[in-house]
Amino acid sequence: MSGIPTWGLTALTVVATIILFIIASFLGDLLRIDENISEPVFYVIFDVFIAVCCFFIVRQNPGSLWYVPIVCNMIGIISAIIESTFWVTSLWMFICGGWALSIIASVIGYYFGRKSVVRGANVA
Repeated sequence: MSGIPTWGLTALTVVATIILFIIASFLGDLLRIDENISEPVFYVIFDVFIAVCCFFIVRQNPGSLWYVPIVCNMIGIISAIIESTFWVTSLWMFICGGWALSIIASVIGYYFGRKSVVRGANVA
């Protein structure tokens, strides 16, 4: 992964998010799980996935702290702007919680990334 630029990893995260949405929809229909249960579970998995991606991307390139959480969460941000029922249902709590989790994970990734850069500079 060290050969892939930060913007490429971020784009892969967005693509993986779309694939995750498709898989979740398919599994929900296949297993006939109640939507009131499957949606919150999916959003928690989605939030953790995005946060983990943000952590690793920012850890690899600490300078990307300012844009990685925004780009990785672009689908949720767009749905918050466009979707008229976004703030009416309780799912906004999961999405916004995921944004906060992504920011926290990115800051932690920044800390570990800067630490490894500083440690690497001392060794060389």
